[in-house]
Amino acid sequence: MDKIKKILGKDLELSILVGITLVVLIAAAAAFGGSMYSGRNIQSMAFQIPEFGFFALAMMLSNMVGGIDLSIIANANTVAIFTAYILNGTWSFGTEGAARVLLAVTAAIITSLAFGVFNGFIIAKTSAPSLIATLGTMTFIQGIGMALTGGSSVGNIDPAFAEFGKAVFLGLPVIFWIFLAASVILGVIISFTGLGRKLYLYGGNPVAARFSAINNEKMSILVFMTTGLLAGMAGLIILSRVNSAKVGYGDSYLLQTMIVCVIGGISPNGGKGKVQGVIIAIILMQVMSSAFTIMSLSPYTKKLIWGIMLIAVLGLNFAVTAYSQHKTLKQSMKNLQGALQK
Repeated sequence: MDKIKKILGKDLELSILVGITLVVLIAAAAAFGGSMYSGRNIQSMAFQIPEFGFFALAMMLSNMVGGIDLSIIANANTVAIFTAYILNGTWSFGTEGAARVLLAVTAAIITSLAFGVFNGFIIAKTSAPSLIATLGTMTFIQGIGMALTGGSSVGNIDPAFAEFGKAVFLGLPVIFWIFLAASVILGVIISFTGLGRKLYLYGGNPVAARFSAINNEKMSILVFMTTGLLAGMAGLIILSRVNSAKVGYGDSYLLQTMIVCVIGGISPNGGKGKVQGVIIAIILMQVMSSAFTIMSLSPYTKKLIWGIMLIAVLGLNFAVTAYSQHKTLKQSMKNLQGALQK
């Protein structure tokens, strides 16, 4: 029992999140029965999780360095537009079949990395708040997509690429396995490598990081380059599932990724959070989203609920932090009194 208390005390927010998730899972089973956890619905949720999950991982990284990346949706959509133009033959440069798909994926990776580096460079070199910097780049990147398409969708992509978004392995979508692998790799890097320790230090205290021989500018560029790549991966998955690309697709994801990060224990001030917390929060959000679909709630009602959730979680996190600080202060006073009595 003491061991359990010790574990819970180390990461109270994660423990609360696990408890809330279990309650929601049980409540969903009781309310919707087999329709929620049928094989078909579980597979459907597994198809939906990756595109949203990559956005959440991207937002998580930007939050961990005390910033925010508002351009992830614009990045994904514009990358998807570039890729779609290659896959439908407009920019294929004479390639066909596997060579065309390889060209499209390579172009998508390079473009998403370029957008991320652009964000990081502006933030690092101008010391502009990431909120303002990425708001500007979001508008710029959206403008590129709008100029290319005129607001219309780009479709008629190569069938081989479209089939990739529907492929299943061991009963689950291939894109889900890709997301799972990316999450594990990112989690290992953050939790068990020197780069991860530098990331926490830079996010928690940039001044201390600079005095610890960490190049803050390089770290900023690296972080936002990675968020750009993750957003680009989401764009590829969206394109493979929807078979078309368009400016403005998935705008509601931006609010939801912020909610997921807050629920998952990522501090908006930086220096705190773990990938596993975000993964649990993604599962929680997906189950709730499926419940909303079963209940046939309107998009406006969904947005209202997401907004209420964000405010409620912020309030809960504030209460947990205040309780932890009070407990620490109380213990410190107790230790001081004991030392004085001796």
